[in-house]
Amino acid sequence: MARAFVFPGQGSQAVGMGKELADAFPAAREVFAEVDDALGQKLSAIMWEGPADTLTLTENAQPALMAVSMAVMRVLEREKGIKLADVAKFVAGHSLGEYSALAAAGAFSLADTARLLKLRGKAMQAAVPVGQGAMVALLGVGVDAAEKVAAEAAQGDVCQIANDNEPTQVVLSGAKAAIDRVAEIGKAHGVRRAVPLPVSAPFHCALMQPAAEAMADALSKVTINPPVVPVVANVVASAVSDPNEIRRLLVEQVTGTVRWRECVGYLAQNGVTEVFEIGSGKVLAGLAKRIEKSLEAASIGTPADIDAALPKLA
Repeated sequence: MARAFVFPGQGSQAVGMGKELADAFPAAREVFAEVDDALGQKLSAIMWEGPADTLTLTENAQPALMAVSMAVMRVLEREKGIKLADVAKFVAGHSLGEYSALAAAGAFSLADTARLLKLRGKAMQAAVPVGQGAMVALLGVGVDAAEKVAAEAAQGDVCQIANDNEPTQVVLSGAKAAIDRVAEIGKAHGVRRAVPLPVSAPFHCALMQPAAEAMADALSKVTINPPVVPVVANVVASAVSDPNEIRRLLVEQVTGTVRWRECVGYLAQNGVTEVFEIGSGKVLAGLAKRIEKSLEAASIGTPADIDAALPKLA
């Protein structure tokens, strides 16, 4: 019975996230205080009180989601005696969640992770002027059809697969003009619906190159330890443990495709039968079951979730 811990990405944030954990557990309060200190900002107040549009800003949402994930991990480890290396064979995270996964596995310190994600959010936001980029989710088709739609819609603009989330959901990212063409072009390729995403920048495409350069510089100055369990990396959909490779792949991830469907497939092919999503929301638990029907999946983001998971983890 092998397990993987997976960590959510942007879109899973909600005002109030982590508050129950902080109220219930000293170890969780510690995490939120450490993140606030590392950033020199009362991020926890934005998380718990809003407003929602401030929390949703990329530079806030990214470290905030990581903070909730790490609060759960610290409660499990410090207060419940559950050590990651004893209970999980792999970790993985969706986009920014890869940083949470690495922090959980001891590759990054909590303070470094918070600062890296704050910078990543700012750099991704700054890479493309507001209104010039966009993202759209294609429902009802897989990666092959999405590739064709992206190629036809590009017409000289950037248009590429940002997220291969599950067999019938692929996200495209790029120049707004290209993304605006997707809905009409998609009809001929079997796209059931093309849903524009409420994002402030076109993530995971070539337009993010300035952000990739900023992250390369930042990551070159940070200590990366070998993780206590391997991390299944977004851009290669396979396990990595070498710190230099982790650094390189995190830079590639800024402009590269999040190959989440293949990441979950890799987990299943390597003996994982149970996936726990650690942090805010239930998006990845839902995706896991749609990608690999054999997987059991559950979310751990609240004190009640922790109580429910302990018998399985102990």
